[in-house]
Amino acid sequence: MVSPLDRVSPGARAEFREAAPPAPRDPPHVVIIGGGGTGAAVAHDLVLRGLRVTLVERGEVTSGTTGRHHGLLHSGARYAMTDRASAIECIGENKILRRIAPGSFEENDGLFVALTDEDADLERQFLEGCWQCAVPTRRIDRAHALRLEPGLNPDLRLAVQVPDATMDAMRLPLRFFATARRNGAEILTFTEVTAVTTAGRSVRGVAVRDHAAGRDYEIGADIVINAAGPWAGKVAALAGVTVPVAPTAGVMVAVRGRHCNMVVNRLHAPGDGDIALPQRGMTVLGTSSWPVNDPDDPDVPADHVENVVRETSNLLPALRGAEIRASWSATRPLIGKNGTQSGRGMAREFRCFDHALDDSPTEGFVTIAGGKATTLRAMAEITANVVCGKLGIDRPCETSDVTLLPHAAWYAR
Repeated sequence: MVSPLDRVSPGARAEFREAAPPAPRDPPHVVIIGGGGTGAAVAHDLVLRGLRVTLVERGEVTSGTTGRHHGLLHSGARYAMTDRASAIECIGENKILRRIAPGSFEENDGLFVALTDEDADLERQFLEGCWQCAVPTRRIDRAHALRLEPGLNPDLRLAVQVPDATMDAMRLPLRFFATARRNGAEILTFTEVTAVTTAGRSVRGVAVRDHAAGRDYEIGADIVINAAGPWAGKVAALAGVTVPVAPTAGVMVAVRGRHCNMVVNRLHAPGDGDIALPQRGMTVLGTSSWPVNDPDDPDVPADHVENVVRETSNLLPALRGAEIRASWSATRPLIGKNGTQSGRGMAREFRCFDHALDDSPTEGFVTIAGGKATTLRAMAEITANVVCGKLGIDRPCETSDVTLLPHAAWYAR
């Protein structure tokens, strides 16, 4: 058979070859450090954009902060007076998550309850803040509130209904993990990052220890993403960079009995012991706030437990005699400089750091930190946009439209 190249002059053959399509290239490889909700969502987003993804987690997935939060799908109302950027993020993601993860939420709504005249004086500011953040509200009087929630303090002044919801803390992230794995992501549990490998000022991958197999090895990567939540500062230090994460712990208490069917919040600036929400046959009460140096060793102070129960009992008096089923603490990955602000004064917004833009640049290393369980998908979208921009990949985010697999698919190996 005569080749097409035999029909052209030797001098033209080079041009002919240069015009031929290039050989297919392997997709870029991204390593994600952290097996919480944010890491799961980032893995899901990136595989949909055609990247090769490996996620490493030193324990089991969701075993850190993700598996310890109280299970609130925020409407954003909690931050409407104090942190409106976070409120806007929450209500937007609230709507998306209900659409892409049907069946994961108890869509029970929430009540913000004014117990005192001082609380009631905040009504106008609260409603105005919610309106500015596009959080739907319905102001209801005392009698109506008690019909909705008979266990409320009968001395309440008024209440405002908002579209909060409750969820199992682990099942939503498992849907992201299951879908990411189905689409090709590799999820490595009990695999701890011991070093970030570099060549000059460029990251080349990670060194890991497989605790299950008892072996050490390296994983090469085009980009490494630090999605370690409150541990993000420790992980960043492995790459020689600094991330302004201020780990802030809070105590939660679960009591036996379903003492409310809606999410019940105190209508005031966020404080200790001002929220109660139903979780199946229990009620979860929260929370407190204090800075910690080591996210691996958060205490559960007895006085915090007592204070949380006492304060939430002002909302739901029957809690005073309820049996405590469990108490625990979780550490929030808040953005800020440790010691310069209290946890309550720090924003719940998230930030994505491209460390190639630092004063001492490190190419190929990206951190996502801050945020809330409600905003995990949005955090992943911003991170994936940064990563794809660095890799020259022009493919839009699809996660707001892709229905996630059920959480049980994670266990179907």
